[in-house]
Parts: sequence; C-alpha cells; structure tokens
Amino acid sequence: MSDHRISLLFGVHAHQPVGNFDFVMEEAHVRCYRMFLQTVERYPEFRFSVHFSGWLLDWLIERYPEDMERLAMMTRRGQVEWFGSGDCEPVLASIPHRDRISQIDTLSDKIERRFGQRPKGAWLTERVWESAVVPSLADCGIEYVAVDDYHFLCAGEPAGRLDSYFTTEEDGRELDLFPISEQARYRLPFSPPEAAVTWLEHLAREGHRAAIYFDDIEKFGIWPETYHWVYEQGWLTKFIEGVLASPLITTETYDEFHARQRTRGIVYLPTTSYIEMNEWTLPGAAARTYHALVEQEKHAGRFDERKAFLRGGMWRNFFMRFPESNWMHKRMLDVSAKLAALPPDRRTPEMQEHLHRAQANDAYWHGLFGGLYLPHLRRAIWNNLLALEAAIGGVSPRLTFPHVERRDLDRDGHDELFLRGNNLLAVVRANGDAALVELSDLALAHNFGDTLRRHDESYHDKLHAANGDNAQHGGIASAHDRVAFLHAIRPQDVEPDTRARGMFDDCWYPAEGPPRPINDYREDGELAFSTVICAGSLAKSYRMEHNRLTVRYHSQDAVGRVEIRLNVAMPSCDGYLGRYILENGDVPCGFGDHLELTAMRRLTLNDGVLGGNLLIEASQPLPLVARAHRTVSQSEAGFEKIMQAVELVFSWPLDGTPRELALTVETRRQPA
Repeated sequence: MSDHRISLLFGVHAHQPVGNFDFVMEEAHVRCYRMFLQTVERYPEFRFSVHFSGWLLDWLIERYPEDMERLAMMTRRGQVEWFGSGDCEPVLASIPHRDRISQIDTLSDKIERRFGQRPKGAWLTERVWESAVVPSLADCGIEYVAVDDYHFLCAGEPAGRLDSYFTTEEDGRELDLFPISEQARYRLPFSPPEAAVTWLEHLAREGHRAAIYFDDIEKFGIWPETYHWVYEQGWLTKFIEGVLASPLITTETYDEFHARQRTRGIVYLPTTSYIEMNEWTLPGAAARTYHALVEQEKHAGRFDERKAFLRGGMWRNFFMRFPESNWMHKRMLDVSAKLAALPPDRRTPEMQEHLHRAQANDAYWHGLFGGLYLPHLRRAIWNNLLALEAAIGGVSPRLTFPHVERRDLDRDGHDELFLRGNNLLAVVRANGDAALVELSDLALAHNFGDTLRRHDESYHDKLHAANGDNAQHGGIASAHDRVAFLHAIRPQDVEPDTRARGMFDDCWYPAEGPPRPINDYREDGELAFSTVICAGSLAKSYRMEHNRLTVRYHSQDAVGRVEIRLNVAMPSCDGYLGRYILENGDVPCGFGDHLELTAMRRLTLNDGVLGGNLLIEASQPLPLVARAHRTVSQSEAGFEKIMQAVELVFSWPLDGTPRELALTVETRRQPA
C-alpha cells in the first residue's frame, strides 16, 4: 500500500437528440445543466472536462447565454477542458470519413470561437469503437478519446493497468485511449458521496495513477430520483468537497494528465461498445440467450473474470435488427453521397447542417436510451434528410417527372422502385408484399411511411417479473436496475408483428377458410405486380402524377375480400392537432381514436404539426377501420406505449366478376 495521490479525471457528457421537444430540453437545463454548472462554479480547484454536442450547445447559447458565459468563465480560469466529437452526435463509425471530418471540425471550430479552446480530446458517441475512426479523429487534430475499460478487458488488458491511457494506430495515424472506469460509472452519483470518496482513496492507497470517469451529465439531475439526490440532498456538493479535502485525491483535466504522463503502451481494441449496449444490439431471442448466460455466470460468481468474453453484439447490428433503421441509414448515406458529388460552389452551409442533423445517432438505435421508438426523433432525421434532398434537387439537373429509378438501396436482396413526382417520392419494395416502404413529400419534408412495427424485445419479459423494488445499498437505483410503468400494458400490446408495417400491405380473406397475407406478388412490368388468389388473380400497379399517387387493383374470378392496409405516420400522433375530416367536412375524432366508416369515398388526415394534409380517395365506397398503432418500449423512465402511426384498413369485397379499384393518396400544404 502507498499514500500517493490519485488523479480524478472527471468528465461529463451533455447531449439532447436533434428534434427533441423544447420543454424536455428546458427541463434538462433547469434541473441538470444549470444546477451542475452553478455547483461546480463554486469550487475553482475542482478541475473537470465537458462535452456538449454542438446542436445542444447552439440551443443553450441562444436560450441561456448567462449559463454558457458561466461555463466560458470557468474555461478561461483553467477549470474546464472541452472535448469535441461530431457536431450533431453521430456514431462516427456509421458515417463516411468525409462526414466524420466535417462533423468533428464543425464542433471544434464552434468551441474554439465561443470558448477560446480547441479540443484535444473527443467523446465517442455511445462509446462505439471501430478502428476505422482513428484516421478521421487524428486528421482533425484529436489526440485522445475516452472509451470504456470494458473495451480494454476485451483486448486482454488486465484491470490493474487501466489507470492511464494507451496508444493505438490505424493507417499511419496515432490516437491515445483512456479507459473509463465501469466502477466509477456505477458509483457516481448513485452511492453515498462519502462512500465514493472513500473508494477513490482506496484506489490511491493501492497505487492507481488515475480514476477515469466520463459519463452522461443527465445522471446528475435528469435520471429518476437524481435531482433530489444530487442537489436537494447535496450529493454533488458533498462529493466535490470530499474530493478537495482528501490528501489522497487531486483533480486534473484529461489534457493535464495526458501532458505529464507517458502512454501505458500499444493497444488494439475490438469493435465494441459498453457492455449494456452490446446486449441491446441483439434480437429478442439472442438477447434472452445472452442474458441467461450472463446471469448464469453472475450466479456462479464468475462474471467479473469472464465478462470480457461475453461480448454480445455490435452497434451496427441495429441496422440488422430494425429494417426501419436500416432504411433511414441507407437513405442518409445516399443523400450524403449526392451532396459530396455536388460542385463545391453549389454546396451551402445549410446543406451541410441538414446532413449533420440527419446523422444524429439517437433515432437509429434502441436500448434503455436510444430513440428509435420515438417518432419525433425519427421525424427529425427525415425532416433534415428530405430538406437536404430537396435542396440538392434545386441545384442539380432537373429530372423529367414522373421519374423511376431501380436499385437495392438497403441491401436486403430486393430492389426498390423509386417513383418521383414534383415533390412526392414513393418507394415500392419489389418483394412479395409489393408495398410502399416510403412516401415522402419533399416540400413538407415528411415521410408518411416512417413507422415502426412491433418488434420482439427481450425486456418485454420484465413485464411479468417486475417487482418495483428499487432500493440499493443506501443510495438510489440506477436506471439500468429500475423497473417502472408509465402506462397499463396488456399481453397483446407486445405481440410482435409478423410482417412489415408499410403502406398498401394486402391480406386475402377467402369466402371460406382462414385469411392469409398477400406476400407472393410477382412483377408484371414496371410498377405492376400480380398474384394468384384461390381460383382467381389479383393485380396492382402504382402511378405518380405531380403530388398524387394512384394505386390500382384489378381482380379476376376471386370470391372473398381484400384488406388493404396503410400505416401512415402523422406528426401529431395522438395529440390534439391531428384529426380525421370526412367528405362532408365533419370531424369524427382524432388520430388516437378508433374510427369505423361503412362507406368511405374521401378522407382527409389533417395535421397541424405537419402544416399539411394527406387526402385519400377511393374510386368506390369502401368500409374503413382506422386505429392507432402503438408499440411498447422501455426507457430510463419506465415502460410506455407510444403511437407510431395511423393504421387504415380498407375492405374490398369481391364476388368473382372482374373488379377494379383505385386508391389515390395526395399531399397538400395548409395555407399560411
């Protein structure tokens, strides 16, 4: 044992998703960011590092300049070190090298202009590590990043050496890596402050060089119970005062420590993220198997020594798990390539900003924190992606409309047919469903096909096993251990969908026998499909005129009925600004309600958030059932039901004679 001083490298990461609600961000600032800054301001000797995503930083500078000046003052007096990253918080590994450079430089420039310091360190979004990011970071002048100690354990490094930084290289560029302590992440701020200081002093006596902490600032006020614990009961004040009073602890910035210490040596990390993320990336069945294996090892007392070899999945698995995420990601990559292909004199800062925002990580993944299940976050991605696509189209050679392109953009083995009108884009997936995967209005910057099916999630098992016991060793429960319910949830609410929730998904109900999904359409020509149903046939085709999409059905010798389903994403969801308008002008209910019509010819989906309408017309009266499609997901606040789309189900009766039906969908902007 020794009594040398240990360096506490204390870093906090602040981020809000692009597209988050203003009231959520305001609460985060009032209950967390401002409170944290006001507290640490009182202790100039307490050095720490911060990372704010650029989008959040812009918002805070505009709304709360006095608090940002407080942060600038602490920077000037040497108390604060700034970390950079991608401006709009992308997972760097998931975007092209050119966009990594643009994202990192944009945030570094912003920090340097506003706070007078150019970052040497960078925060890695969700600590997603792939060695391909090394050249991008190094080319932007980044000298070091912080990732989890778990990454190093997976590389075979012993835990006792993870008290300083290591060096890696890729393609001739070097980068230093700090291992964030998992024990510190789970202790701060959840264990009593005295216990946290005692733990740090214990590390000092064991001869550790540094205790390395870098984690979400939202744990200091936003996570459940933490505002009362951290500020009202004074956890942060007591912790800082305990650290500063200890003869065994000194606070340093990462930069100060990096400048005076030499590297621990070379390291090559595997592709991974933090251990919880690796479980979240797995599909339901695989996640259950993985979780059972982890629990088995914990019960046997072997988990700590074996967890490095129980790795789970990787972040990119979310594109495999969720076709909706994969489609959004591949569309983003395609638009990024179009922007890069523009001559430099045709690109604008606004275009680059749209791309950066369309690359924000939150809506591409799901776990305890990821936002894929939140429609307003996916909508923000699509808003920016489509606004960028419209801007590029405005300075590119004009197409002749309607225009059709064919390719397999999402690499699922089936081509997609891109049918473009003046402002409307319909994407038909040329598989057995022959349904729309996207219906986007570029002028409204909205994708009406942006919905989410019910997926099998392993955490749904907790619905049957929740006990509500959140006590934890005299402290408070971490969100990882907490189980709560924001809504009443029934078993049928979590039953997974057996097929995608697109637009113009069809189901056959024969005169006798069980129904079956029509998932065996074959192509009969451009944008035309047909299939056999019982002793007859069914054909459908797509046609675009201006901002009007027409889908025509033709039946021959079929007896029964066809159900035609449209899952339509409307921004208001079940809010009060979303409503149905009937042909006679009546407003029967909102999108969150159940609606049945015996003979619909014309229906308007009116949305005040969108600033536009979706008009649906049928060539003959059809029975219609409209209902809200909701999913069940878990967040740090608890289990909740979220409306994803309006599900419209049309019934078309067939009597064996040749029949035709046309359904048209048209977008209209509301007058200013």
